[in-house]
Amino acid sequence: MTVTTLRFNQVAPGLDRDGIAARYRATVEMAAFADARGFDLISLEEHHGADDGWSPSPLITAGALFGATRRIAVMLCAVITPLYDPLRLAEDLAVLDHLGGGRLTVVAGIGYRPEEYALLGREWSERGRAQDEVLAALLAAWTGEPFAYRGRTVRITPPPLTRPHPALMVGGSSRVAARRAVRLGLPLFVAAHLPELVGYYDELAAAAGLRDGFALLPPERTRMIHCTEDPEKAWERYGEHFLHEARTYAGWQTSAVESVVRSAARTPAELRAEGIYSCLTPDQCLEEARQAGPLGSLLLHPLCGGMPVEAGWESLRLFADAVLPRLAPR
Repeated sequence: MTVTTLRFNQVAPGLDRDGIAARYRATVEMAAFADARGFDLISLEEHHGADDGWSPSPLITAGALFGATRRIAVMLCAVITPLYDPLRLAEDLAVLDHLGGGRLTVVAGIGYRPEEYALLGREWSERGRAQDEVLAALLAAWTGEPFAYRGRTVRITPPPLTRPHPALMVGGSSRVAARRAVRLGLPLFVAAHLPELVGYYDELAAAAGLRDGFALLPPERTRMIHCTEDPEKAWERYGEHFLHEARTYAGWQTSAVESVVRSAARTPAELRAEGIYSCLTPDQCLEEARQAGPLGSLLLHPLCGGMPVEAGWESLRLFADAVLPRLAPR
């Protein structure tokens, strides 16, 4: 079946305080709407120190979403795990797992912005070691049993609801990430369309006897969709918002960063031609689903780049009314 996903990052250019509050409220209200209408997944992100306030607290946001929903899954994609105290993170994620009734998935990323490490007082050069420590601590803490941690014995309570632990994936686009995932017995969430990395992970997993291991590969082309009856008008009205997000990403990414979202556009017209950000009619959304096949996905980004909240609602409602009922049986 086609997986339907909502992406939120609460971007608010200009950092207007009332506008920021409105975006967080809209995130919760849109999540409740999506939950009631049959969407499958909500994706939250993490960045720090961004000029537009880009989503620094996905765990708190996820807690609010779980309180407003009953069935939709929430993926933290990705938590920059080396920036956290490992034991506090284990506690917070366990509580989130209980709040969500087992609907939580965590992608553990290592990050790609040295500025975020500096802001939070972490050593960029130590990020690999820190990632190993925090992931090992999460897995040990979630057993509910005492374990050795930094030379002492500790125990974290409560244990999570999900057994043996909440869905946890190692995020990345490098062989180091693949080796880390296999070493810890965890799945790999590949940050870009890199089938060769999936093959490398599969080889390591087979050699290690990891029977439940898998690598999740994004499609070769990722679209972030604004659903509209008039794509021309939508690009005219909201193209600068889409461009704001694309240019922000481009400013963060170096040539060494692999990502499904990579844009070189400098104008809305160039961005439209790339096809990463798309204004699609309901029929075009359905054609996207048909081309993607039964394992495909449709990704809506209803508050992209600080676009007006009501515009996000228009896209979401149109998709729920004119696309969801016409997708393959779910």
